[in-house]
Amino acid sequence: MKTTQLSKTPKTETWPRKVRFGRETVTVYRRSTVSGNLGYMVANYADGNRKRRFDSFSTEAEAIEAANRLAKRLSERDVLAASMTRAQAIEYSDAVAALNPFNLSVRAASSVIAECLKAVGNVSSLHEAVQFYAARHKQITRKPFADVVSELLSIKEARRASPQYLQDLRTRLNRAAKAFRKDIGNVTTADIQEWLDGEKFSTQGYMDYRRVLHLLFNFAVARGYAVDNPAQRTERVKVKRGETKVFTPVEIGRLLDAARHQFPQFMPSLAIGAFAGVRSAEIERMEWSDIHLAEKFIVVGASRAKTAGRRVVPIADNLAEWLAPYAEREGKLWKGTHDAFYEAQMDLAAATAVQADAGKGIKAQKPVAWKSNALRHSYASYRFALTNDAGRVAGELGNSAAVVHKHYRELVNLADAQRWFAVKPEAPANIVAFTAKGASL
Repeated sequence: MKTTQLSKTPKTETWPRKVRFGRETVTVYRRSTVSGNLGYMVANYADGNRKRRFDSFSTEAEAIEAANRLAKRLSERDVLAASMTRAQAIEYSDAVAALNPFNLSVRAASSVIAECLKAVGNVSSLHEAVQFYAARHKQITRKPFADVVSELLSIKEARRASPQYLQDLRTRLNRAAKAFRKDIGNVTTADIQEWLDGEKFSTQGYMDYRRVLHLLFNFAVARGYAVDNPAQRTERVKVKRGETKVFTPVEIGRLLDAARHQFPQFMPSLAIGAFAGVRSAEIERMEWSDIHLAEKFIVVGASRAKTAGRRVVPIADNLAEWLAPYAEREGKLWKGTHDAFYEAQMDLAAATAVQADAGKGIKAQKPVAWKSNALRHSYASYRFALTNDAGRVAGELGNSAAVVHKHYRELVNLADAQRWFAVKPEAPANIVAFTAKGASL
């Protein structure tokens, strides 16, 4: 007798399926695709949003494996959250509160920051990058580089800057304008550095162009044409100095006479530089309270000195006379800016020119040429010739006796030194005739 074997009824599969790990459950769905095949989807709430997303898979095994991984990760996260300390919970709460105004979750914020840190390397660099971006996207008035140059020159002319100074600005800035044919706000430090390097300037020329570009960009920032001064971050180069240059007694007499009549606000700075050897940068920081006219000495405090060391400089008899009209002054000795200090030097030198007047018997004289750092060099040279004491002069200058010997020994003679410290307000033109055998300080 032939028997018939009954086939087993296949077990019905239940969908959707639930995959559990710890306290977390992940649902797996099965759907028919357009092509008639079966597809599998895992419901994913891992991003913390109420609205779930579906991760799709082509096979059941892949979907179940993915669901298991997700359930495990969610369960482990629950355990970590449950084990948070009070301090960690407060930190998390503060983070949530800080991000609420931006409608941003802690997870989203940390993800963005992590990506940014991968790009820049560390938090400090990330902060600098954000500041740079904010500055570059600040609202400014777009204006071509050449137009800003024209505006600056017009203002300098209106303020009666000297022709020589204006010509220097015009020549240098117009040369730069030919290179930077774009809005001044779009010129970067790299642009300027590349141009300065490419022009093959001498070290002095390099620093002169850097100086006028620095002035131009300060002007542009003040008027809202640029967000910062890119010239400020360009490389500084050390200028190789040639021989030490000094003013003659006649030249300082002409400069002081012009300052007294045309630039009285600059006259004290000029006199102190010439007859006390104080550096220009120190003079710009100096207060009238540093000048003890009755006791005849000047205190260059540590906060004013280049070398951060306090020193006391004597006030010569002729310097006391030049400063006497200012005895009651208070506050800053020089109230202008650094650029204005430089401009005052150039304008003063130009003002020493004398036009010929045959009717009055006046011969023409060229203006005194301004010599860089020559006030300090002059004081050091004439003072050393007068005292023959390098240590004493070094103490007054704030440098070393070796420097005094190297740069100022035998640069001038005793007779000229006596004439230098005899230049006084009442008769600066008579200094050439001065024949005193000595002078005191």
